Amino acid sequence: MIVVTGSATARPDTFDEMRRLALEHVRRSRTEPGCLSHAVHIDCENPLRLVFFEQWADRAALESHFAVPASREFVRALRLLTAVATTIEVYDAHKVERF
Repeated sequence: MIVVTGSATARPDTFDEMRRLALEHVRRSRTEPGCLSHAVHIDCENPLRLVFFEQWADRAALESHFAVPASREFVRALRLLTAVATTIEVYDAHKVERF
């Protein structure tokens, strides 16, 4: 499984638009082949920061997701709305145990 984490911090005047775009992106992404989960959350310590958490079946599914024109457009639009640079990290994860 591939895990993706990321965050984007809005300016006060762009937060509503950033949240709208993020929710649209998350809902669309959930329908893609290989998407196990895709979520966005508001950071409790910084309410202008959105945090993304995604799980993909494999690297091929994630690469297909990144190639979707709507995904690339989302990233471009997000960059215009942020106060600081966005972050994204990709992990190769294996379940060790379930608690």
